[in-house]
Amino acid sequence: MPLPRLARLLPRLTRTVTAGSARSGRASSRQEPRPGADGAADARGTYPGDHEGPLRITSGTTPFGIDVGEVVWSWVPYEEDHSQGKDRPVLVVGAETTWLLALPLTSADHDVDEDQERRAGRHWIDVGAGGWDRQRRRSEARVDRVVRVDPEGVRRAGGNVEPHVLAAVAEAVQAVAEGRGYDDDPV
Repeated sequence: MPLPRLARLLPRLTRTVTAGSARSGRASSRQEPRPGADGAADARGTYPGDHEGPLRITSGTTPFGIDVGEVVWSWVPYEEDHSQGKDRPVLVVGAETTWLLALPLTSADHDVDEDQERRAGRHWIDVGAGGWDRQRRRSEARVDRVVRVDPEGVRRAGGNVEPHVLAAVAEAVQAVAEGRGYDDDPV
């Protein structure tokens, strides 16, 4: 193809590709750097790592005005690289100094790959559906990973889990820490 003809086609091709991706309405799955991860520390500094150790989950309001049992959206770091992560819903389970403590949520059904997930050390519990998912899909909380969330980075509230579900989540977190079983479908 002669170069002048290619030069005329390129703008049309670019418009077509751009319009097609805008119509898809799909959310980007690209990794997003943590706010402040470009070398300039944010007000809180760098992510100190996930919460380790005992965790007692009790209902109530955190010092930041967010309830234990509330689902909020926030930036969550990836386990393997805390400088990368993505926005996702999390279930608030407490607070520690200047951080909220939360469990990552997913709408993926891990019942189908439960054995594989357990072998990888990942444990899930069904928490039902709520306003945190626009499609009202059922969600699962990961009970073996407690992330720290910057309260100032919370972008929107999505509702609360039922009290009996919060109690089951608390029991599951404790059970995983102690190496015993738990009811993974309390809803």
